[in-house]
Amino acid sequence: MDTAKKSASVEASARIDSALNRSMMQLLDHVEYRLITGGEDLEAIYRLRYKSYLRSGMCGPIAGGMFEDRWDNLPNSYRFGVYCYGELVSTVRLHYISSDQPYSPSVDAYPEILLPRLARGETFIDGTRFATDPDSAPAPGVLPFLTLRICMAAYCYFRQTAMFIPIKLEHSAFYARFFSATQRTAGKAFPGVLPPLALFEIPGNQENVQRILDRLPFFRSTATEQRLMFGNPAINRLTPLSILPTAKYYRDAA
Repeated sequence: MDTAKKSASVEASARIDSALNRSMMQLLDHVEYRLITGGEDLEAIYRLRYKSYLRSGMCGPIAGGMFEDRWDNLPNSYRFGVYCYGELVSTVRLHYISSDQPYSPSVDAYPEILLPRLARGETFIDGTRFATDPDSAPAPGVLPFLTLRICMAAYCYFRQTAMFIPIKLEHSAFYARFFSATQRTAGKAFPGVLPPLALFEIPGNQENVQRILDRLPFFRSTATEQRLMFGNPAINRLTPLSILPTAKYYRDAA
């Protein structure tokens, strides 16, 4: 009986993944990623962060209605806006950290975890300031996938040891299910936000990355897309760089 239940659960999960892949592939035709470094688009993502964080209790009222911090303008910082049907729907910030550039909010919040590993020559992506606008979502539940697709492009470009994400424990099941994330710390104070966050690690080994891409092929990206996203942070560029998703090219070639 247990075997039958397990088999039924696996089949149901496969059907859900298949439906998700079909809808996401169709949606990507209407998505644009922007590497944002200044101007009105930068203010827009700071406003979106504030709106999202205030609604979810991540922060309190801030004069001016924008959420930014001292890690935004670091040379190893990449700030992205996700646009769907021309509207900003989500944002995320990534830092590529190494022994040469050990600068990110998670390094400051969890030095006991990250600094010894950086000293050994490991490299990481630190994913923070993930914010969405549910009111603008094109469909329920799609914004995390649209946004985290950027993280998978980073994986394929940098080939880093792992990705670290500081999150509320209530979100851990999602990251464990789709990314094999493992909790590395208890919840603790994190710079700039009110609730305690726990540090989770997503392995960057080829086996885990390939498993994710096989299960969710809309996360795939071409080398050109990856290079446009991460080839140069261009932190002083005033005009945002617009990047179109390329997962469909893998689909069409299959």
